[in-house]
Amino acid sequence: MQEMIAKCRTEVEGIYKKFDASHDLDHIDRVMKNAEKILTAEPSADELVVRLAVLLHDVEDAKYEEMHEVTTIELLEKIGATQQIANNVMSAIESVSFSGGNAKDITSIEGAIVRDADRLDAIGAVGIARAFAFGGARGRKLYDQQEEARKDMSESEYRKKETSTVTHFHEKLLLLCELMVTKEGVRLAQERHEFMVQFLHQLKLEIE
Repeated sequence: MQEMIAKCRTEVEGIYKKFDASHDLDHIDRVMKNAEKILTAEPSADELVVRLAVLLHDVEDAKYEEMHEVTTIELLEKIGATQQIANNVMSAIESVSFSGGNAKDITSIEGAIVRDADRLDAIGAVGIARAFAFGGARGRKLYDQQEEARKDMSESEYRKKETSTVTHFHEKLLLLCELMVTKEGVRLAQERHEFMVQFLHQLKLEIE
């Protein structure tokens, strides 16, 4: 297992170095730590599938479509994953994306762990930093007091409009705490969610 994981990490390092700071290798490492915490409470999960899914979950992220050079399946084949492992990893990865609230159903405990681990990195202090890093990389406004957060969006609608970063909090980040699936994910999300609420309150006071 360790050899395959090491090979996978080597393969993805060059990919994530091209992404901005919100989805770089540090993000992957933090998600891995989150997954490890949740794994301790979910002994039935396949650790290899979880770790590979964490390492590969942003390789084909739609936000970086112009940078795609290799598919996730190709990488799994390259590191010697069996067809069964590859299928399970792909299934877990498909569960991760928020997609404007149109996420695919979770079909395994591995998918639940990876989704929660990734979403934990989208909230709290790190989540705040990542949101503004991504917004800055895309030239988005910090905030727009005239902009209303959208609800009931399709995936294409969610990705098409480049809203301000603060609006993004209301369209996604503040929703994630209640969408956690694992017990440990729920527990870990509470404090991070509360910190975001406090941050936005302070930001509103300073703006006004």
